Amino acid sequence: MEKLPHFLCIDLKSFFASCECLERNLDPFITPLVVANKKQGKGAITLAVTPFLKKQGIKGRTRLYEIPKNIQYFIVNPRMKLYAEKSKEVISIYLDFVAQEDLHIYSIDECFLDITNYLNLYKKSDYEIALDILNTIKAKTGLTATCGIGPNMLLAKVAMDIDAKHMSNCIAKWEVKDIEDKLWKIKPLSKMWGIGKQMEKHLHNLGIYSIKDLALYDKNKLKDKFGIMGLELWNHANGIDTSKISDFKNIKKDKSFSHSQVLFKDYYAENTKLIIREMSEVLASRLRQANYESSCIGLGISYSKNYQDGFFHTTKLEVPTNDINIIIKTCFLLFERYYNFLPVRKVTISCSYLSKSLGIQLNIFENYENILKKKNYLQTIDDVKNKFGKNSLLKATNLLPDSTAIERNKKQGGHYE
Repeated sequence: MEKLPHFLCIDLKSFFASCECLERNLDPFITPLVVANKKQGKGAITLAVTPFLKKQGIKGRTRLYEIPKNIQYFIVNPRMKLYAEKSKEVISIYLDFVAQEDLHIYSIDECFLDITNYLNLYKKSDYEIALDILNTIKAKTGLTATCGIGPNMLLAKVAMDIDAKHMSNCIAKWEVKDIEDKLWKIKPLSKMWGIGKQMEKHLHNLGIYSIKDLALYDKNKLKDKFGIMGLELWNHANGIDTSKISDFKNIKKDKSFSHSQVLFKDYYAENTKLIIREMSEVLASRLRQANYESSCIGLGISYSKNYQDGFFHTTKLEVPTNDINIIIKTCFLLFERYYNFLPVRKVTISCSYLSKSLGIQLNIFENYENILKKKNYLQTIDDVKNKFGKNSLLKATNLLPDSTAIERNKKQGGHYE
């Protein structure tokens, strides 16, 4: 009989701020410390605040001028090297409890552990193992961690996010029976793992205001609106997650096309979308010219060096494509789902799981003539740019101040008269 899965999701509480306190022999639970770039003045975004300040209602990512004037605090500059070293110390502790193949490092301060095969080994429950790990982290590093336990990675993560911080041992366990009573009651939608503020707005437009609303919504309509991501949203709202830590290991390095761009000033939501659109157009053109289609689109965002690393997420498509509109839509959905409203300094887009383009993909919503016209139109654009330079044909958006297309094309041999 197959074993019931047991996953842990562990997060280091107020990690950056706690590291700074420990370096100064201070207790983060009674110290009003803020991690932020002092050079940016009162407009700086806080990278982290201590649990002491969080109890007073100060959020982890807010601008300094938004902190009430009656609250006293002191600011320290971020030290990413210190945080990376501390993170490695904690990861070595995880590896004292589980093998490498049962550990997934989700971020600098957060990890997933599959402890399914360790219950019999340690002769302990999942809760007891979690408590042992948290106590070891505290004893060896001084850091406080929170932990969620669940039968899948999703429920472990959400239990940690929503409940663990309120528990005496900082451990919360959610089971399948808790989906309706706990998962469905999460409000607002953006408190749910994987739903950002922009995605929340899209869901509100569909009349979805709670996780229960999302769980009971027609999944086919969500799929029509958001593609594969819509099905994932519906599955998560119903507590369904079939992913395993092994899914993140030994990923096949197949042929792929990718494009990265370092930005020379801070970009935010709208002008980052402009860059994503321009880069997607470049990749779609490369796919067409190489006669390839992609069934996996990835988007990576790196924030300004004073902030957290950023993210890179992929989503698989049901049908391989080199259609610019599908690539842009997919990248936008990934951006809206994971973007944290921090200054962006690097954008990466990848198209992987490539296959040869064997013909025109027909669908019931568009006739053959229109699809053929679109293909010929894009081929004409490619031909003109190949002959006269990449800047020989431009969109109006390429003339916007935040566009980088013209300068980038010049470096790649384009010209603009």
